[in-house]
Amino acid sequence: MRVAELALRSFIQFQNASQAHASMGNFTSTPVDFTADKLDIHDAFLKEFEPSLLENCQLRQCNTAKKEVFSSIYNYRRVVRLKLDFSSTKPKRQSISTSLLEHLSPVALLNELRPGLRYMCLTERVHGKPMRSFVMVVRVEGGVFEGCGHSKRMAKAQAAAAALQSVYNITLGPERKVMGLNGSRAKLQLPQVFAESVFHLVREKYSELTDVCSSSYAKHKVLAGVVMSRGFDLRTAQVVSLATGTKCLDLDNDSDHRETLSDCHAEVMSRRALVRFLYAQLELLLCKPADCEEQSIFVPNEVGGGFRLQDGVFFHMFVSSSPCGDARLNCPYETTAAYPSRRFHCHLRVKVDGGEGTLPITARRANQNNMAAFKSRVTMSCTDKMAKWSVVGLQGALLSHLVEPVYLHSVTVGTLSHTGHLSRAFAHRLAPVKHLPFPYRRQQLMLGCLNSSDVRPSGKAPNVSVNWSRGDGGLEEISSSTGRRKDSRTPSRLCRRNMFERWQRIQQQLNGAEATPWTYSGSKMAAGRYQRAMHQFTSALQGGGLGTWLRETPELGHFNVTV
Repeated sequence: MRVAELALRSFIQFQNASQAHASMGNFTSTPVDFTADKLDIHDAFLKEFEPSLLENCQLRQCNTAKKEVFSSIYNYRRVVRLKLDFSSTKPKRQSISTSLLEHLSPVALLNELRPGLRYMCLTERVHGKPMRSFVMVVRVEGGVFEGCGHSKRMAKAQAAAAALQSVYNITLGPERKVMGLNGSRAKLQLPQVFAESVFHLVREKYSELTDVCSSSYAKHKVLAGVVMSRGFDLRTAQVVSLATGTKCLDLDNDSDHRETLSDCHAEVMSRRALVRFLYAQLELLLCKPADCEEQSIFVPNEVGGGFRLQDGVFFHMFVSSSPCGDARLNCPYETTAAYPSRRFHCHLRVKVDGGEGTLPITARRANQNNMAAFKSRVTMSCTDKMAKWSVVGLQGALLSHLVEPVYLHSVTVGTLSHTGHLSRAFAHRLAPVKHLPFPYRRQQLMLGCLNSSDVRPSGKAPNVSVNWSRGDGGLEEISSSTGRRKDSRTPSRLCRRNMFERWQRIQQQLNGAEATPWTYSGSKMAAGRYQRAMHQFTSALQGGGLGTWLRETPELGHFNVTV
């Protein structure tokens, strides 16, 4: 397949064939045998007429750690390989009026930009479903984009939407019906090649970290990690945080809330580790240029003050199994007996049984003043927390004082054959969330899954959770029963107190003042736009009858630290 693709992209595809023939004549005096194993063609020919060939060859000469990552790309079994834009430059976006963006379908809009495009139809049977789906592919600017749907029209619209976003950076708003049919909704599918690469990067980084530590770290039920990239260029992708874990602290644990981690689920811990990485990047930006060589991912924000991410910096999360809560309902590896009732479909849920189960938030429970009725520390499910991150950002309330919202660009879940339930949990439920204060928005996540037959490991979950972020020397092991470091019982580097100290230190450096007299909870509540966005989010869910978002009592955050 790879050889055939390179052949199709060879000199015979050039618009000016005579120029190509003439150039070949300058380097070869005898007819070229294209069936030979090796062609005697000068490098200058390749550089002039097919620069992407040399770039693709250079990708194969990466270090050993990345060879395994790209092995899955070249072993991709589809007839048409999904090709991401690995180049550093993109075609200039043509002038498109707002009326066209609002009223044209993806196919019509793409035709305005590139008239005469041809779509090719492939048909295939979706695994586990008797009905047939259609796959339409279109080639734009050297990239092949695909769409899948129950009709050719739907599949063609998906392919066009993928091309618009990748090539021209045109994203149709989440309220648009990309399919162009009444009752249908957009499903942003992460290309399989990228989803598999994110998985390999996280797994290889975790293996690298556990090789130098105790082998007991390798035992886990759920692994989560965040990969940072520049656009969709896999050559720039790197893991910036990861974690394992499936448990939470019980309500009867009366340890200091400031210095313990109450939720040790892998998704939550990897997000906290990412926040630690963001603090490090802010400190890198504020240090003297002579003190460091690395460049921060943050830049000063010219509009509104503070800082923002550099253009093109994307974050992608991988979770080895579906997040607990609504996203895990009807998963292929979950039995129907696990969730026999459909009364609370799409409802908000809280973690129970030490974090290894969830219960829906009913109106009766939400109105009870005694939260002990949940028989567990009140912690929202990972599905609900990830939905919150797609509205208010990953950075949290404290960092929102300093930076614009930081969003995930994609979520990839292992051990899945489809992403329909993820789309329901992360997109459909959030449709009523509107009128968010600038610069907050409802981020439409690209969703990916792995074609794997593996299932979530059975047996009792380990009572430990490990975490790491880029810049840390190694893994930190947390006891899920105490919320502290397992070895020394000291507070985790991810606990609230340590994060608050770091935030105050940066505030001091920026404002040149003494430590703020605000408490931890007071500092979070002082983030006005963040709190308004959070209110819009929770009100929309409650207005849709999905339950009341339960927040921790303010008394737990009434503490201060001295920097």
